[in-house]
Amino acid sequence: MKGYSMKKFAFGASLAAAAFAMPVQAEVVSQGNGAFVTRDSAVVEADVRTAWLKLIAPGEWWDSAHTWSGESENMMLTPQGGGCFCERIPGEDGDKRIGLDGSVQHMVVLNAAPDRVLRMRGGLGPLQSEPVDGVLTIALSETDEGTLIVFEYVVGGFMRFETPVIAKAVDGVMTQQLDNLAETLGRVDAPAPDEDPAEDEASEESDAGDASDGDASDGETAVEEAPERISVDEAFGEIE
Repeated sequence: MKGYSMKKFAFGASLAAAAFAMPVQAEVVSQGNGAFVTRDSAVVEADVRTAWLKLIAPGEWWDSAHTWSGESENMMLTPQGGGCFCERIPGEDGDKRIGLDGSVQHMVVLNAAPDRVLRMRGGLGPLQSEPVDGVLTIALSETDEGTLIVFEYVVGGFMRFETPVIAKAVDGVMTQQLDNLAETLGRVDAPAPDEDPAEDEASEESDAGDASDGDASDGETAVEEAPERISVDEAFGEIE
């Protein structure tokens, strides 16, 4: 079990480091005492059926760095109520013993509506060791460009982590997983490169000047709020 323990340590460490390694695409849309909500979205070229079939095959896109076994191919999902989003832990043979396979239950499926929504309950990564509850809702809907995919993860309960720290870390990991899924389906909403950096710089300087005349006159830096990301309900209407 020594090797397995080291994998658990590496998994938790990689999750914590993700807060600083991920691009700023997702958003912690809400947080409080022991609770937070992360949300991210992507538009892909694939139609909803293709996107659904890829979504329920996590072994083809889940990041190996965020598994207990170290290999994403060990991830599996049964898309039906009560089904398991699980992982196989291959046994490791020793000099005098035959290894036995283990397994991890990451989440339990609550709602599986093909081509529309996948909702699961469970604490991912280091949240598994805490008495918290988490619900991940993944919504699919058609758009003119292809398929809109929305990830929303709601976590709440007692945990031995500082909420802002773990929220940012989990947010980064969820962004990475959605990025992986979107790339396999042909992402079409990636930010376009700046065509005129000089114009952008001038605009930023102008904004800074405006801010200095407003509430930031006391020496504090004005921070522009990021636009609110689309919710899973907004993606395709009310979810029962």
